[in-house]
Amino acid sequence: MAHEHEVSTRAEVRDPATYDLVIRRAHLFDGHRAHAGLYDIAVSGADIAAVSAEPLRGRTEVDAAEGWVMPGLIDTHIHFYDVHGVSDPESMRTFEEDDLPGRLGLFLRHGITTIKSVGDPTGGILETRAKIAEGTLQGPRLLATGCGITGRDGHPAATVFGGNPWARARFTAEIDSAQQMRDLVHDLADRNVDAIKLLSEGACAHPGSPKYVWHNAAFPDAVELARLPLDVLRAGIETGHERDLRVTVHTTQQVAAREAIEAGADGLEHGVTVEPIADDALVELMREHDITYTPTLWAHDATHPDIRGNVKKVADAGVRIALGSDTFSGRGVFGANTLDEAELMVAAGMTPLQSLVAGTSGAARQCARPDLGTVAPGKRADLIVLTADPTQDIGNLRELSATILNGEVVVDERGPRPRRTFP
Repeated sequence: MAHEHEVSTRAEVRDPATYDLVIRRAHLFDGHRAHAGLYDIAVSGADIAAVSAEPLRGRTEVDAAEGWVMPGLIDTHIHFYDVHGVSDPESMRTFEEDDLPGRLGLFLRHGITTIKSVGDPTGGILETRAKIAEGTLQGPRLLATGCGITGRDGHPAATVFGGNPWARARFTAEIDSAQQMRDLVHDLADRNVDAIKLLSEGACAHPGSPKYVWHNAAFPDAVELARLPLDVLRAGIETGHERDLRVTVHTTQQVAAREAIEAGADGLEHGVTVEPIADDALVELMREHDITYTPTLWAHDATHPDIRGNVKKVADAGVRIALGSDTFSGRGVFGANTLDEAELMVAAGMTPLQSLVAGTSGAARQCARPDLGTVAPGKRADLIVLTADPTQDIGNLRELSATILNGEVVVDERGPRPRRTFP
């Protein structure tokens, strides 16, 4: 794999002055690969200023004690608002006042410095993003698509929110035509969303699609879904690209994945979960179109026996993988779920290094944020310090010593953290 940046020696560090922050004597995973030896990482303001094999000076110094420094983790697929508990203006306000700040803090305490919301109420999630950006809320960098776009009576409108009409109208947008799709994507772009998410298997009324029954142990009812009409899917992707936004598509079947790729999608959310990937040409199509594949094992591993084999198959073929947990309320712990996802990717057959790339530079690429996910001069200083080597044991992501966001130490912890193991 080619890399844009290499670490520096002392002679290559132009400014010998004291930096705002220096992490001292650390092993380094830079978002692409591990480097031999120990390094100092210097930060000026919110950005990485130098990575040096020789000592640097900082006004604030963090002694890594020969532990590991790597980019903060990026979870590219989360549902942040409480899909169970938000059902009217009062419960929405209660969630935002009582629960939201704590959830944000959980991500930081687990070393996740960027999250991407892919289906939350547009107004609420964009207001939360603004508060984090202005500093009135502390939390990871928040990227957001706003509501997920689906067909009439599609997923998650008729599934997750089938009994919650107030939330259904805010967490999702149901459309009936290509023109409605174009108008909605333009509206979201005007509101400065960071990306667009479409749900392919999301229009129950569309004739001629293979049957697919949606079911999730967290919800009581199964719902039969069909794919979005191709002209509607293509209209959403093309309009997103007109507005310079990446567009990812929720799929679960091979036929839906192929259709999304051929329509121009930038990535697949979930990919293929409900059946084994038997179509080698589909995997090659992912490579040819430079698709990013987001497995979301945390949410689907227990119920879909083919999902691990599919992840290994696409990873072995060189398809780009991004870490995304599909975290939602009511199960697990925000932040810890992301670490579970990294471990599940290894359990599926990826190497620890592949999993780390998926959670850093690979995830940054999926989010169209080249300033994130890499430890190199000029990149954003979103970093984590670990006491043990994650490139050999992915469980060592739980051995967090410090989280640094925008050049500021926001979490400083010592001691081991609990591990989970996956068969």
